[in-house]
Amino acid sequence: MHLTAVRRTLTIAFLPFLAVACASPRVRKGVAPAAVPSAALRVYHSSSARFVSFDALAAAVAGADVAYFGEQHDDPETHFAEFALLEAVGRRRDGVVLSLEMFERDVQSALDDYLAGRASEGEFLSRSRPWERYATDYRAMVQLARARGWPVVAANVPRPVASAVSRNGLAALDSLPPAARVHAAREISCPRDAYYERFAEQMKGHGTANPHAPSDSAAAGAMVWRFYEAQCVKDETMAESIAAALARAASGALVVHYDGAFHSDYGLGTVARGRRRLPDAKSLVISAIPVADPATVDPAPFATRGDFIVFTRRPPPR
Repeated sequence: MHLTAVRRTLTIAFLPFLAVACASPRVRKGVAPAAVPSAALRVYHSSSARFVSFDALAAAVAGADVAYFGEQHDDPETHFAEFALLEAVGRRRDGVVLSLEMFERDVQSALDDYLAGRASEGEFLSRSRPWERYATDYRAMVQLARARGWPVVAANVPRPVASAVSRNGLAALDSLPPAARVHAAREISCPRDAYYERFAEQMKGHGTANPHAPSDSAAAGAMVWRFYEAQCVKDETMAESIAAALARAASGALVVHYDGAFHSDYGLGTVARGRRRLPDAKSLVISAIPVADPATVDPAPFATRGDFIVFTRRPPPR
């Protein structure tokens, strides 16, 4: 279901409100709740082991300094939840900054020109390499930021840089010209830790399906490690982009960052690297998970993925 179709199905049904966030002078009080389809979306608060209202999620995010929202890229209900959350947070506080994995650092000027009205949307899209489903999945959030005067951060490393690392390892960064190297994080840490173990496990399936994957186990391991180094470059670059955006913003700003859930689940990846750079910032992790029926889902197996789990109704098979 596309974004416009989802909006037409909105209802005024809510789960009971649970106050999760502490009061903050940066957060506006007395904000009317947003309309969210409870049948298609449920929010689970992991630390209290309770389902809470969408309003409680928005209040918690509005009280943070950085919020990481991990999505499943192909789920339309998740994309509407992302927009609804951003809109609800914007009604609660000032100083919102939108950060997106979906745009790369070298197109920041194109994004800034569009936000400032110096370029048309067509010009912006021709210069910014938007993701294939930008119009249905992310445009609404960028338009909201444009209307509210919020900065939007093109947070990710350019794909050619990540590809070079996946072929030649981190040493590829040393051979980049300065104009390209600046688009990757200055400090890159790539430990063989729990994040690597999760990454390597996921890569097993890809290797099985890839006829070009090396058959020799040592070569296969080296390939996985290079891919992991490219993943680390993405995470470090997004984290550096988030930290820089928070530093540029006025005091008391909030950065809401959207990425693929693997980058932020379990507080690993981009989140761990963001917290390394912003040790005093209050951050939250949200993970969106499409399921057959949010009304009957058992949240326990998913609770460790984030502070909040957003269960959306998975589209039926086509």
